[in-house]
Amino acid sequence: MGSTFFYTSLCFVALTITSFVVAASAEEFKVGDAVGWREPSINETDLYNHWASNKKFHIGDTLRFEYRNDSVIKVGKWEFYHCNRTHLATAGKDGNRTMNLNRAGTFYFVSGDPEHCKNGQRLAVEVFPLHPISESPPQPISPSPSPSSLSISASVSSSIPLAFVSALFISVIVVAIAGLA
Repeated sequence: MGSTFFYTSLCFVALTITSFVVAASAEEFKVGDAVGWREPSINETDLYNHWASNKKFHIGDTLRFEYRNDSVIKVGKWEFYHCNRTHLATAGKDGNRTMNLNRAGTFYFVSGDPEHCKNGQRLAVEVFPLHPISESPPQPISPSPSPSSLSISASVSSSIPLAFVSALFISVIVVAIAGLA
């Protein structure tokens, strides 16, 4: 029973560390940046497509819609392309709405005013799996490192993701405890 409790606790700690790392990397995007969520003018009907094309969305990120005298509705693909509001998924008229991107795939949003939607006030975003732990590119490995470049603290902190180090550390502890049992 003691070892079961220990292993369960160990798994809980590992999941907590991983969840913290993922949550810390989530981002909030203000839709339209300074423009916000509004009906585009005649010359900018592609405003929100262009805005989204410059971003990369991941599970855990959020979209913040800021608007006046309007609304935002999360809809399905058909409703998005036809500016139809018959099967609403989520609606908000409060002027400041946050939508969670809680799964991979495409999310669709339109204005609650069908004319605004037809004029380009709609947004489709592709959501990718969880954020990578490190956005920095991997460091090249030199073919024959000198003994002085093998410093564990320097190499671990700069090139190995935190989740890998955590998993390795927990594995060592589990093996050590299993050897004692």
